[in-house]
Amino acid sequence: MKKWLRLGVVVTVCAATAWPVDWKALRPQGYVSDFAGVVDAASKSRLEAYCAGVEQSTGAQMALVTIPSLQGEPIEDVANTIFRAWGVGQKGKNEGIMLLLAIGDRRSRLEVGYGLEPILPDGLSGSILREMRPALRQSNYGEAVIAAAQEIGSTIAQAKGVTLTTRLERRIHGTRSESIPWPVVIGGVFLLAWLFRRGGPRGYSGGGGSGLLTGLLLGNLLGRSTWGSRGSGGFGGFDSGDGFGGFGGGDSGGGGASSDW
Repeated sequence: MKKWLRLGVVVTVCAATAWPVDWKALRPQGYVSDFAGVVDAASKSRLEAYCAGVEQSTGAQMALVTIPSLQGEPIEDVANTIFRAWGVGQKGKNEGIMLLLAIGDRRSRLEVGYGLEPILPDGLSGSILREMRPALRQSNYGEAVIAAAQEIGSTIAQAKGVTLTTRLERRIHGTRSESIPWPVVIGGVFLLAWLFRRGGPRGYSGGGGSGLLTGLLLGNLLGRSTWGSRGSGGFGGFDSGDGFGGFGGGDSGGGGASSDW
């Protein structure tokens, strides 16, 4: 229930404020940057270890990213901006790939670096995204990302003629994830709407007060840095997962595929 409450409030606040996000100001949390807070801890830990193994064996870097909302921007532009700002893939080789999930918009994107385009052409990228749909529609975000990462990693390893040192076994979910607590989400939406109309806590006025209030609320709900506006510094940095030493300055020209679910 907490997952759906966090997601519902974050998406509602983003839509209500309609503040542009400085995508270049976002900082990676590791191979997995779960800004939307939807990937369970166990899946995230497994993905961090797997991505580290893929990089060690093949030299390719994967960035797996979730955000609450695209803020009205095309997912292709958002993915390319974040990819290039982080420099996914080693400089000169450009063997990086980014999976971006925009949860509130139900949009997905695989952004492929120049060096991996022959291995992961647009058609294959689109197929990987389509295979994620069943899990995404059931809100099994961790399972969906695991499925995509496994396919990406094994494809790169096969093309390079190497064996991955880390395996990523997929878990099968027999039942649908917990139901959406609509009364709780709706109550939170009305509370936020009331607070916005009041202009934030006493002592603050205009956009600054609302921005501070939004930041505090989202910080408590997500237990993370907040959804940032321009000039706010974005989400801020996070402790990296084991094995993640940062991305290497790679580039992408917009190759890949986009989908929805």
